[in-house]
Amino acid sequence: MTSQLKLQPNQFTIHWLLISLGITFTLFLFHLSNWVPASFAVFALWRYLIAKNNWPYPKLWLRLPLTFAGGITVLVTYGSLFGRDASVALLAVMIAMKLLETRTKRDFIVMVLLSYFFTVNILLFTQAIWVCLAILFALFGLTACLISASRQSASSKHPATWRVEAKLAGKLLMQATPIMLVLFVLFPRIPGPIWGIPQDAYRGMSGLSDSMEPGSINQLSLSSKVAFRAEFKSTIPANNQLYWRGPVLWHQEGRRWTMTSDKINLPTESLETFGETSNYIITLEPHNRNWLLMLDLQDTNPPDTLPEDATIKHDRQVVSKQPVRTRIRYEGRAYLQYKLASKLGDHERSLALQLIEDENPKTRQLANTWVNQQKSHVEIIQAALIMFRDQPFIYTLAPPLLGNQPVDDFLFNTKRGFCEHYASSFVYLMRAAGVPARIVTGYQGGELNPSGNYLIIRQSDAHAWAEVWLQDQGWVRVDPTSAVAPSRIESGISTALSDSDLLPLLSRQDYPMLKKLYLNWDAVNNGWNQWVLGYDQQKQLALLKSLLHRDIAWADIGLILMAVIIVLMLLISYILLRNTVVITDPVKKAYLKFLKKLSHVGVNKFQHEGVIDFGKRAAQQLPKHSSEIEVISALYSSIQYAKPTTTKTKENRIDNHAALQLLKQLIKKLTLT
Repeated sequence: MTSQLKLQPNQFTIHWLLISLGITFTLFLFHLSNWVPASFAVFALWRYLIAKNNWPYPKLWLRLPLTFAGGITVLVTYGSLFGRDASVALLAVMIAMKLLETRTKRDFIVMVLLSYFFTVNILLFTQAIWVCLAILFALFGLTACLISASRQSASSKHPATWRVEAKLAGKLLMQATPIMLVLFVLFPRIPGPIWGIPQDAYRGMSGLSDSMEPGSINQLSLSSKVAFRAEFKSTIPANNQLYWRGPVLWHQEGRRWTMTSDKINLPTESLETFGETSNYIITLEPHNRNWLLMLDLQDTNPPDTLPEDATIKHDRQVVSKQPVRTRIRYEGRAYLQYKLASKLGDHERSLALQLIEDENPKTRQLANTWVNQQKSHVEIIQAALIMFRDQPFIYTLAPPLLGNQPVDDFLFNTKRGFCEHYASSFVYLMRAAGVPARIVTGYQGGELNPSGNYLIIRQSDAHAWAEVWLQDQGWVRVDPTSAVAPSRIESGISTALSDSDLLPLLSRQDYPMLKKLYLNWDAVNNGWNQWVLGYDQQKQLALLKSLLHRDIAWADIGLILMAVIIVLMLLISYILLRNTVVITDPVKKAYLKFLKKLSHVGVNKFQHEGVIDFGKRAAQQLPKHSSEIEVISALYSSIQYAKPTTTKTKENRIDNHAALQLLKQLIKKLTLT
């Protein structure tokens, strides 16, 4: 057994391994430092040249410093050898270096097992459908490599061998598919993750912050990543009503606005609702924050429309207890007409009027002018909106930097900004004029995907607007951006910007064919998210209940799983054991077809009978086909039993391949009557 493990596998083994690892490292291009896949490319090319040109393997004195260098480089790059990114990078580098000492059957088996584990690690970074499809190709190649490494027959160097290995690998994966599907459907779904994911897994997540300053949201708008998807159960509201509520900002600290502290115990603002509700389902992408985006304004009755761990803050922002680090799905029920906080307490009023003294004097002077003119709060709001509309303010993704007095600089000098510039300056003006005001951040609008009839809300739809408190009306939404760029609210961000070429490609409208292809793909991807990645405990119980037509308990699921697995294993074992001999040699497979044709006319080969002797007997029994039978027998004997030469040249391999093709043609043309 030990001597067999030390045998050299055939020439296709290293090809299968390099191709499979090439697919896997390509997937990691988007998630690991560029030098990690580059190192694999170098070592893979080195190993390929060793196999092709019969180069010597590198000695230990060279492999050892390379190993230390790889580990140190990972440590320098990631600052640690632990955590998701560092651990996977270290495994990747070690697998790449292991290629340089992979030569025997045992080495290849170890490499395949390591590569299986390494390949599925990509799921720690993404579970997109195209990634899962690519993983299948990598697993197929690794399985073929395992088959290739296990074969030691003389014909294993034949050019047709890779087809046999590929076919057997495909069969093995197909045989495993029923068990995989049964485990997916029936294996008990446990709420929440089985183990914790390292903290560095969340670094790449993007979304709204808990604070805002000029430039924060327009940077977010340069991203085409999907923030969430919304599927309405009834008519989708107009675009100018699609305000998705996120963090509410009360505190002004220079140019930075922040949320209220959770330590401040404020009463929940009262809510009166009017008209019909808008019922919808949100599929929220992970963003490593606590907020749950809801259509403004979320109804709290009944509470079962919200996630189990969701709470509603005093200012009606919906948050979860834990940061959203996995894709979640929840229902919402919103009223588009409402009265929020009909009464404003003294503490809330002081928060909504808070300003830092001795800053932005021009803005304060403008606000005092309106107050001295004895304008009402409604008139002050209108005066600010008229200023934004009539003066040469520009809505742009590339605003200039602001000076030490940011609001003054924006309102009286640059007049170029994004939504956060208009929202923050408007709220500052209102507070300076004695009108309680606050900033609300979230998303506005969304793109309808006709393929699935749902809305796609991207990070580029991030938005900021204002809420002002008015007597007898409560908190009223005022969006100063609509005064400068009304098309932003009516039709979306791409129609409102003169510099829309700065937007990500998928957020623009100037590539309709590309947009159509993307929307069709997103519909497929959304279905994958809902029915595969979103197959949770609730869906599992609902599916089994519909199949069995009765309520089901967890103990029942375990029994059903065991019973189905046993039945499947018995069925697969029966199919496999019906023919215990698996022929992988293409020459033998061709000859078996020849024997099968002869058996159909009553000519059967005895076990003790040689190929030539049987051919002579078959020719005597079938004189009409004697010449064909003798030629086939002689050709098979010469291919299968010819004495191998000490040096196998390219011409020898071509001759053998041509002989096999001729054998197949003769057997195919043989028609016995």
